[in-house]
Amino acid sequence: MLRIGILGASGYAGAELVRILLSHPEGKILYLSSVSFEGKALDSVYPSLYKAGEFVLMSAKEILETSEVVFSCLPHGHAEKTAGQILEKGGLFIDVSADFRFGDDEETFKTWYGLPYAHPDLHAKAVYGLPELNREAIRKARLIGNPGCYPTSAELGLYPILSEKLADLDSIVIDSASGVTGAGREPSQSTHFPECSGSISPYKVGAHRHQPEIDRYLSQMAGAPVSSVFTPHLAPINRGIVSTIYFRLAKPMDAKALQEHCARFYAGEPFVRVLPSGQFASNRNVVFSNFCDISAHVSSNGKTGIIVSTIDNMIKGAAGQAVQNMNIALGLAETAGIDMIPPAF
Repeated sequence: MLRIGILGASGYAGAELVRILLSHPEGKILYLSSVSFEGKALDSVYPSLYKAGEFVLMSAKEILETSEVVFSCLPHGHAEKTAGQILEKGGLFIDVSADFRFGDDEETFKTWYGLPYAHPDLHAKAVYGLPELNREAIRKARLIGNPGCYPTSAELGLYPILSEKLADLDSIVIDSASGVTGAGREPSQSTHFPECSGSISPYKVGAHRHQPEIDRYLSQMAGAPVSSVFTPHLAPINRGIVSTIYFRLAKPMDAKALQEHCARFYAGEPFVRVLPSGQFASNRNVVFSNFCDISAHVSSNGKTGIIVSTIDNMIKGAAGQAVQNMNIALGLAETAGIDMIPPAF
């Protein structure tokens, strides 16, 4: 019987983890914490979970004392304070924030997130939790930094391209649009319904925190430095990410050949679906699932490759990928609890 704790269970990613884990076939006991709603029933925060279980939100201290697997859905800068306690007793810690995404590169984390490492030794142990890239390392890991949502979409879209040196590395442009849940549960003026409804708006142009994460792992995939141009957009939808990625082709290639290459590269991957030639990846076909859909295209002049990569930012971009990492690290079936099919409409 797994004793699983979720720190920050009242946020969007935390609530998705609860929903997914309740359907997980492995025997488990869930312990849930929340700073904002401590002492309250979870279904008073999320009525959709009424009668799904008698969950009273407790303190983080109780979670750390009782759990052997801990998912941290706390804001950036908080997971580092708690991960060591779980590792000391041989447990598994999966962080959904950015705290452990940069390995021992404290300078980059400090530059973009404004915080130094309090425990550098922990970061040296952390594994970046993109299964398609790091599956074997995840199997041995006890501290996993779950990737960001935008980076997951961009990195999965470009991995087949960079691994075979099909792109000019100085030409990569990533335009991504995300649903409003990507901004978290705390409301702001930009996520207020009248402000975002009916409009697609770029934001943090040239200055988004996911830029260094994207370039770090694209460089690892390419085996050479990559400096992409990444522009995020807020879309008037609840959930999902659509990334349209452009790059100059390093050698002549038509759309059919590019699609076939991507399909071969991801053959056997349970959650990456490379669509047939002529089809277009769409947000609607991945929401409420752990799938990443990819479609491959080439510009009319034959010089530019175009990849469309779509995910549900709350599942493959957060909670679903976190459970996928747990499954791998614990030797469970990788698809357990996250093999849901997207809704038909």
